[in-house]
Amino acid sequence: MLAEATQSVAAPYVEVALPVPLRKLFTYAVPDSLRGVLRPGSRVAVSFNRRKLAGVIVGARDELPDGVQRALSVAGLLEPEPVFTTELLRFLEQAAKYYMHPLGEVLRAAAPALPTGAMRRLRKDGFLGAEETLPGQRVAHITTWKISATAKDASGARLGARQKRVLDRLAGGRSVLLDELRDDVNDPRAVVRSLADKGFLQYEEVEANRDPFFRAHVERDVPPPPTAAQQHAIDAIVGALEARSAEAFLLHGITGSGKTEVYLRAIDEMQKSGRGALLLVPEIALTPQLVGRFRARFGDDIAVLHSALTARQREDAWRSLRSGRVKVAIGARSALFAPVSDLGLVVVDEEHDPSFKQDEGFRYHARDMALLRAQYAGAVCVLGSATPSVETYYRANQGKIRLLSLPSRATGATLPEVEIVDLRRHRVGPTGHMLLSGPLHSALAECLDAGQQAILFLNRRGFSPSVRCVACGMVAECPACSVALTEHRGQGALRCHYCDFHRPVASACASCGSDELKRLGVGTEQIEQAVKECFPNACVARLDRDTASAEGVESVLDRLRNGEVDVLVGTQMVTKGHDIAGVTLVGIVLADQSLAFPDFRASERTFQLLAQVAGRAGRADAPGKVILQTYQPDHPAVRFAARHDFESFYSEEIRAREEVGYPPFARLVTARVHSGGEGDARRATQLLAETARQQQAAKDGAVQVLGPAPAPLSRLRGRYHYRLLLKSPDRKLLRNVAAHLVARIERGLGPTHASLDIDPL
Repeated sequence: MLAEATQSVAAPYVEVALPVPLRKLFTYAVPDSLRGVLRPGSRVAVSFNRRKLAGVIVGARDELPDGVQRALSVAGLLEPEPVFTTELLRFLEQAAKYYMHPLGEVLRAAAPALPTGAMRRLRKDGFLGAEETLPGQRVAHITTWKISATAKDASGARLGARQKRVLDRLAGGRSVLLDELRDDVNDPRAVVRSLADKGFLQYEEVEANRDPFFRAHVERDVPPPPTAAQQHAIDAIVGALEARSAEAFLLHGITGSGKTEVYLRAIDEMQKSGRGALLLVPEIALTPQLVGRFRARFGDDIAVLHSALTARQREDAWRSLRSGRVKVAIGARSALFAPVSDLGLVVVDEEHDPSFKQDEGFRYHARDMALLRAQYAGAVCVLGSATPSVETYYRANQGKIRLLSLPSRATGATLPEVEIVDLRRHRVGPTGHMLLSGPLHSALAECLDAGQQAILFLNRRGFSPSVRCVACGMVAECPACSVALTEHRGQGALRCHYCDFHRPVASACASCGSDELKRLGVGTEQIEQAVKECFPNACVARLDRDTASAEGVESVLDRLRNGEVDVLVGTQMVTKGHDIAGVTLVGIVLADQSLAFPDFRASERTFQLLAQVAGRAGRADAPGKVILQTYQPDHPAVRFAARHDFESFYSEEIRAREEVGYPPFARLVTARVHSGGEGDARRATQLLAETARQQQAAKDGAVQVLGPAPAPLSRLRGRYHYRLLLKSPDRKLLRNVAAHLVARIERGLGPTHASLDIDPL
């Protein structure tokens, strides 16, 4: 049982969770210098196996565990305040149990970087020697210079040209950052110091806010009047908040129905009561518009947690939330661990999105853990989506989650008309491109003639997914992964999308020397080129991982919002909740592309993608239109997405899941094994399969053991991957068999790495 984080440890020993792959706690003695100082949730330095580690205190004890004769002492305290609250500690302990993952590694994944000065303090206090270090990323203080002119007259002074240019920039007493002077002078730091020495200006070190979400000024907004459906949802959520009931809701609203406004009003109620709120979004970099709406409503009193933050900025955000100075946190899945003070509301926007699943290290699903965290905090949890996951909607139908519906768009606009184009029958359009049909070309021409904007969606980046030699049949493959190299014509390279291996595009086959090379398949780069050639007067842009890293997501979206872009070609990045008034046409270039994936969720994922991207059209006054191109027009995912009919899709999908016994009618556990040698990976997975099949539940058939088999991507970054799947409708029996696999993994499996994935995607 975890002790209260507000109480200091009076006991002579503490239990510390360490970031090691062992599912146990470690006992350390409390030195006299730290007696009454340490608290549960405090991060401490300890010695472990001849090295120093940063661990977290999770409890206290009056005596040593049985069989232990003595304990090493805690080396030192890393921060004056506990890094975790009691609520967070209890939640993370339960998360570690559920996912069968070592608690120390879970806490390391949830904690911020080590603070600057921790090492210095430990050395000063004699806990660490001059050469001893703690592993892990530490907060780096990134400073810049704030410069301002003084009252001293420099008009008669003998100054160099560079010095004069700097003083000219400071005319009128304005202040600038050092970085702003780099366009005016070389080595501005030397110039500034020289002028300061002469008394002509002054400067100070400041922390530069480089957070892109807070650079632009945002005007405070006036909340629009809610629709009747929105008001019903708001009343239900606020009622649960006022009752301090740990109730869960599914807010199922069609695209454009105003789910965000419901979130805003619920969070506003939280702020009025002095409690905190947490909003999880699929990818923070793709939702600048949403962050802008929150700033317009709440000002800058929010913490946005994302990958672009420096370690110092992350620490500052963490501290501001921990102290209660800031009450609202927004971020992607890792924001689940934000120390929001007195948490009252947890919102998961686009709860169906697969990016909420962490697939490496501590494998968790942020949606499921959001429900758990809300439960431990006594908070309300709201899951929002236009296309809920099958499992979530099933829970709602079973009465485990309360269903709230927004059946119409908040603006009164209608859902766009969808035209299905059967690519088996339609000839190519005037572009001559096989995936730009006549109907899509005509619709695009009409859209541009009317001065409106269009989005073309294809969930595959690059120019061609593979290059094959016609003479010998060889496909250019990645040397480290079992995938074909994708041609990126703009980069002049063949690139692996998994390990980023790349090489120049060759003019001849590396195997036989033939120059008959054929491009197979289509990517966003190829569609962009075809549209540019056919509509030379249109401004065409592309949004995928390639352009996002080069130009920036916000830059591309800003150009679209400002009307500078006529046609945006993109991958699933264009489906993430963008609200662009000028977009009236959406073209889905190849709707059935994801149906061939070896995944029982392939149909669900396809429906969600199609429905979400179709919802980008016609969100303002002008009616929207969607051209949906497919080779499988009769597939349920395609057919129901074209009708905006989630209910019918769900009814058909849930029947199919029940017939084959997949979630929500069964639970899954995957054992993942990888090694540098294929034989080692195969043998280790076979050992795990034998271990599982020896258990009584597996012998009785209550738990199915499927495999071992090579993973869908059998070779990745030079390592061979194998899988073993456990499946059962009985959660208790399934976890019992999984526990035996954990024990077998901890005993060792040779030169391999093995782990379990609970509830895999």
